[in-house]
Amino acid sequence: MSNDEFTAITERLDRIEQLALINTKPILDVKEAATFTGFSVKHLYRLTSTKQIPHFKKNAKLLFKKSELESWLTEHKVLTENEINQRATTYTVTHKI
Repeated sequence: MSNDEFTAITERLDRIEQLALINTKPILDVKEAATFTGFSVKHLYRLTSTKQIPHFKKNAKLLFKKSELESWLTEHKVLTENEINQRATTYTVTHKI
């Protein structure tokens, strides 16, 4: 095994370990929240400064509740064509002229 392969495997294992740890925590710091959301730390700071993302500050430390991040990330669902058709059918059945 070459040094490059060993380094790549080590980095992947570190990432897996970090994700496993994040999965067990209900409260995340900014670096963990960046890993969880896929956003950069800088972008998270921008979102918090404009109050676009739910967050907490404790002793000058930025914290995120993982469940709130999940809700925030999924709050603007785009309906599938099937869901739209079902809603249209329900509407036409319940709103007869």
